[in-house]
Order: sequence, then C-alpha cells, then structure tokens
Amino acid sequence: MAKYLDILSERAKKLNKTIALPETEDIRTFQATVKILQRGVANVILVGNEAKIKALAGDLDISKARIVNPETYERRDEYVRAFYELRKHKGVTLDSAAEMMRDYVYFAVMMAKLGEVDGVVSGSNHTSSDTMRAALQIVKTAPGVTLASSFFIISVPDLEYGSNGTFVFADCGMVEMPTPEELAYIAVCSAKSFELIVQDKPMVAMLSYSTKGSAKSPLTEAIIVAAKHAQEIAPDLAIDGELQVDAAIVPEVAATKAPGSPVVGKANVLIFPDLNTGNITYKIVQRLAKAEAYGLILQGLAKPISDLSRGCSAEDIVGAVAIICIQATANNK
Repeated sequence: MAKYLDILSERAKKLNKTIALPETEDIRTFQATVKILQRGVANVILVGNEAKIKALAGDLDISKARIVNPETYERRDEYVRAFYELRKHKGVTLDSAAEMMRDYVYFAVMMAKLGEVDGVVSGSNHTSSDTMRAALQIVKTAPGVTLASSFFIISVPDLEYGSNGTFVFADCGMVEMPTPEELAYIAVCSAKSFELIVQDKPMVAMLSYSTKGSAKSPLTEAIIVAAKHAQEIAPDLAIDGELQVDAAIVPEVAATKAPGSPVVGKANVLIFPDLNTGNITYKIVQRLAKAEAYGLILQGLAKPISDLSRGCSAEDIVGAVAIICIQATANNK
C-alpha cells in the first residue's frame, strides 16, 4: 500500500465514519470494499440489488458491508418525498422523484442528505456530471458558500517539493472557466482543504504562464486580479500570483524569478486558471510521475462527496473514502 494512503487510512480509521458506495455494477467497488473493511478505514454501505452484488463480487468477502436496495428500502417513501420537496420548484413530481430514487447515485447522495451516511464516493463508472448533478441537486452547497469546486490530493514519491511531495491541485474537475472572483474563492477553499487533509500550512500559488509580469495579456491579468482578491478575502493565508509552476515550487528558480514572495519555491496548493489546465496536469503527474492521486473531492458542499475518475483503481477508491471520512468530521464541526 502506498505511503500516503497509509497516512490517510490511519487517520480515517479513528473516525468511525460510514460511506456509501453506489457503483455496485463495477468490480472495483467490491475490491475497494474488501480493502476498506480489512484496514478499518470506514463502514461501507453498498447501494444496489443484493443478489446482483453478491454474484458480481464472487469470492470477494464483502460480508461486513451493509447492502441497501433502493427498491425495497424501508425508508424509500421518505426519500422520494424528500427529493420531491427539494426539486418540486423545478417541476419534479412524486412519480418522477420515485424514478430518480431508483438511481443508485441519487439514492446514495440522499442517504448523505438525511444523515444515514457520512459521505458518498462515486465516479468510477459514472461521468462527473452524473455525480455532481446529484450532489448539487440534493446536498447543495454549505451555508454561506456560493461556489462548489473540486480538488485532488497529489502525492509524488521521493519529491522534495510541496509538503514532502504532497499537493492540492484545484480545480481539476468542476468549474470550467472560473472568473477571477471564482478563482480566488477556489484558492481559499483549496487552502482550507489542504490544511484539513494534509495537516500542514497551505502555501497557495495562482498559476500562469507568466511570473510577476514576465508576460502581459488578459490571461495573466486575470490571475493577478484573482490573487489580489484571494488575499483580500483571506489575509491570513499565504497566497501569491501570477506564478509559473517552476517559480512556485522550486526554490532555486523562485529566487531568480520572484524574490521576496512568501509563497514562491514553497507552494503546496496549486490553483490552475481553468479546467483544461488542471485536469490535463493532474493526469500527466499521476501517470508520468507515478503519483498517488486521490479525488476528485468536491469542496464547498454541505456533505462530503467524491467524484472519482473512471480510470481509477480500487486503491484510488480507498483513498477517496479516507479523505471523505476526514472531510465529514470537519463538516460535523
């Protein structure tokens, strides 16, 4: 098991959280369930048809997981009514609400909404829009939060940069073309997520193809505005931009390109200007640097939800579950 996953798992197992896994038509869900239960990371609820789950799981021992079938669950009517009340202003009827509660992802997210589970991990065989739509329609954003976004925990082995090789990358999966104000908010939320999960001081770099005016265009100006806005709304955080990646994380380059900045050469929270950049970068780092990549983890929601990549492994699911457990404890507080 990878080193950083060990750390996450040890923290999560002390929290005794319960996580719903709705993708019970995918063998990776059961492979992950075995690991989660063996390591004591969390309690697991598998959402789906019990006979089909057991048939697909085969010899995998998932006996300690609880199986909940949306078709026969004793609280089904309550779930249908709750979804109807949430969405009736959008034209949802009781009949259409009943149909939506047959969807395993929607049902799992409703379990989180009603407090039966502490969080949901989905995405291994659903698109991001499937998971995010359910999350935004049911659990919605946390009180006082106007923008939900996402991040990855990236841990690169044997790397001296970041926090012992560990970073938060954001946004890599949700906000496609953030305005400077939205980018500032993503930066502040990501810093808080880093502090919660990595337990180190966040050093936030607003990334660009330019460092401190080495180029000038509407793209670089937008990053400068975003960095200033982030500094204004969170003056206690170390945030700087616009910065190129090498200036942000490599001390020797930072000394030449941006001397005097509190962040350069020490950044561990990397904020990308748009979704293209963030998503491409995390996948390159994961595949070429053989990094551990855990996420997507949604932030700013009232309940913790993870939206996995469809290329994820069973170990990736375990990591996401551990992070959701940690997020759930913070949400409860």
